Amino acid sequence: MRHLLLSCALLLAALPVSAATVEVRVSNVAAGKGKINVAVCDRERFLKQCAHHASVPAQAGETVVAFRDIPPGTWAVLAYQDENENKQLDRNFLGIPTENYGFSRDAAGRFGPPDFDAAAIEVRDGTTTAPIKLH
Repeated sequence: MRHLLLSCALLLAALPVSAATVEVRVSNVAAGKGKINVAVCDRERFLKQCAHHASVPAQAGETVVAFRDIPPGTWAVLAYQDENENKQLDRNFLGIPTENYGFSRDAAGRFGPPDFDAAAIEVRDGTTTAPIKLH
């Protein structure tokens, strides 16, 4: 019986874990200005320290960032163009962003960022494309 349980445990450990790719297509990128910072967030860490993030050089027009090994589920994606490369979304004295940013599903908030549900996308096995237009 122990051998059977051990064999089953080894077999389960050898099975591939289900994971997906999220391809983020950031459009309306200003030419040659800084980096595009992108984050893929679950509900718990939305607008905080997201589990998946990347920073790539800004490519005029559209910049593409691919995140691999994202567990299937509900995620929100956010991006901004860090023109001065200080690793933060700059804001004016009222707290309004002075650098272009955007969210998945082109979500927008009224007086601040959108909530998670407005930006949420379903990620399934394979590749999920998340277009984001910077504003």
